[in-house]
Amino acid sequence: MSITAKEVNELRKKTGAGMMDCKKALTESNGDMESAIDFLRKKGQKIAAKRGDREASEGLVIAKSNEESGYLLCLNCETDFVAKNKDFGNLANSLMDLAIQNNVQSLDEFMNQNYLDSGLKISEKIIEQSGVIGEKIEISALEKITAKKVVAYNHPGNQIASIIGLTLDEEEVGKQIAMQVAAMNPIALDQESVTQDVIDRELEVGKELAIQEGKPAEMAEKIAKGRLNKFFKETTLVNQVFVRDNKKTVGQFLKETNPNLKVTDFKRCSLSV
Repeated sequence: MSITAKEVNELRKKTGAGMMDCKKALTESNGDMESAIDFLRKKGQKIAAKRGDREASEGLVIAKSNEESGYLLCLNCETDFVAKNKDFGNLANSLMDLAIQNNVQSLDEFMNQNYLDSGLKISEKIIEQSGVIGEKIEISALEKITAKKVVAYNHPGNQIASIIGLTLDEEEVGKQIAMQVAAMNPIALDQESVTQDVIDRELEVGKELAIQEGKPAEMAEKIAKGRLNKFFKETTLVNQVFVRDNKKTVGQFLKETNPNLKVTDFKRCSLSV
């Protein structure tokens, strides 16, 4: 049967698939719109399966906050070309908006949510878009924090983003700390937040290095502890040197701003680090 340009365009609007793919789907489905949509979905599943072992290391990282809650989402694809495509950006932002709207708590929960009025779960929408775009697509991270005030920061290019929670409503200060998190990649909020496994590993490495340098075992222990303290200063947020004023730590900056101002939590996501 003859497929009209109007029908092709209607299917394209509904699915985001390319014109030729839409025409083929309608042809294979004898012009039935719902069958054509299913055809494209199955094509997406096939492409997703074929490309399942490919590395999706490109994409977009987006952070958004809604006063007392904030989200980080990383949507991955295979190539920088796709990551810079407007449709891919629209998809990433629509997913982020849905996460906020539905107040989801985890990635697993999010994947089972409905994607707008498409009739698809988000997990199914991702598979469908793999077929439309022709690349492996996946959501590799979805993080959420809640606090009195949550501030989001998106680094230009959307390759790195961060969110932080504060005890007080201090938007500008929050932005500066969120930028610190993005730039300096702390592993924990403070010394007490570092896991014992990490501490034990750093002590072991520090001790081994001291022994390799020819230090006796009893001295190596002390050297390892000294190196651990340096590790805390470099990798915990409140103890890091504040990037906007290297004469003070982040903790000192917060205290000078307001003694009651504290960071309660933070999350960071990066495509490269």
